[in-house]
Amino acid sequence: MSKSKTIVVGLDIGTTKIACLVGTKNEHGKIEIISMGKSESLGVSRGIVSNIEKTVQSIKAAVEEAQDRVDADLIIRIVNVGIAGQHIKSLQHRGIYTRSSMDSEISQADIDALIEDMYKLVMQPGEEIIHVLPQEYIVDNEQGILDPIGMSGRRLEANFHIITGHINAAMNINKCVQKAGLEVKDIILEPIASADAVLSSEEKEAGVVLVDIGGGTTDVAIFHEGVIRHTAVIPFGGNVITDDIKEGCTILRRHAEALKVKFGSALASESQESEVVCIPGLRGRDPKEITLRNLASIIQARMEEIIEHVYYEIRNSGYEKKLIAGIVVTGGGAQLKHITQLFEFITGMTTRVGLPTEHLANTNTIDSIASPMYATGIGLVMKGFEGVESVKQHTEPAVGQVKTHSNKSRGSFFDTIITKSKNWFAEDDL
Repeated sequence: MSKSKTIVVGLDIGTTKIACLVGTKNEHGKIEIISMGKSESLGVSRGIVSNIEKTVQSIKAAVEEAQDRVDADLIIRIVNVGIAGQHIKSLQHRGIYTRSSMDSEISQADIDALIEDMYKLVMQPGEEIIHVLPQEYIVDNEQGILDPIGMSGRRLEANFHIITGHINAAMNINKCVQKAGLEVKDIILEPIASADAVLSSEEKEAGVVLVDIGGGTTDVAIFHEGVIRHTAVIPFGGNVITDDIKEGCTILRRHAEALKVKFGSALASESQESEVVCIPGLRGRDPKEITLRNLASIIQARMEEIIEHVYYEIRNSGYEKKLIAGIVVTGGGAQLKHITQLFEFITGMTTRVGLPTEHLANTNTIDSIASPMYATGIGLVMKGFEGVESVKQHTEPAVGQVKTHSNKSRGSFFDTIITKSKNWFAEDDL
């Protein structure tokens, strides 16, 4: 591998799995995933870290597997991490920035100053701003401007989509990453990362709903006219379906998960009553027979509840009638058979499954990354490359790290996490 290539690492800390993906760009500007490691997530519940030590062990296992697949002189150290969970909220806000001179053109520095000012908004105790996403700009009361750079004007305004989260949840993620011997470069909302991996620019322009069904949460992101308009995190995912199967069929959880993955369907009407699966009995007991129709009925009941929550968020966003591209389902839950038909039946909107390889180079040799379950991990890598121009990557075996692109100040949220995490480690060392 050329030493001048940029390397970006995405670390997806999910409820069921932790995935570490290493990406680079080829000569055509396409992203290639050159390494991937995965481990079972033991300390995360519904997108939030519930056990520090178990999460650290899982992160180390995933990173070590990814490390084994790259050159010996490339040491994975700096990562882009995703954040999700029920604590994630979003709000709309308008910001105003008065420029000192009308003679000079509006520059990127003016926009940056306006965005940075949004990070200073007063939130509820324990909440901080994660992302500030401009939707449209207003220059001297002239509305509907998508890119004001180069225009003249004194008063610069913008409508913002602001995403907030509990600072403790992000601090726990950061602490786990640091205890695993890594460094957090950026914390990114998972549905925003997934959207980069599976949505096309045409879909975002036309209006589309991204639904990322993970193990612990279902993330929703709505785009219209190329801009993100609404985000939400629903506290249900694939693990709830597994628990329903376990209770409904009175079997072990690992058997319930295996049944869901191998034989699960989101539509009971598509399964035959005569099709039966046998589950081994415990300690010499007789095997248990479960019909696929029964299994699908349990799955469909819970999936309908999840989809109803998604449909509520779509209606609540105010964009229900403007989403020409319909719904794109991704995440591990998108692998469930007949999932698109159930979405279309409940919402009346066209639905497809989003694969994370749509924007990747065709030369990727890791077959498993084509699964929707890696959408967030690949999206984190893609986010890491955003805004990187003429930044060269080189290896430093003596230092032992893979450098990623420089990161502009994220405001109080990211700064506070880093500062408090350092204080944590200082206390641990005493």
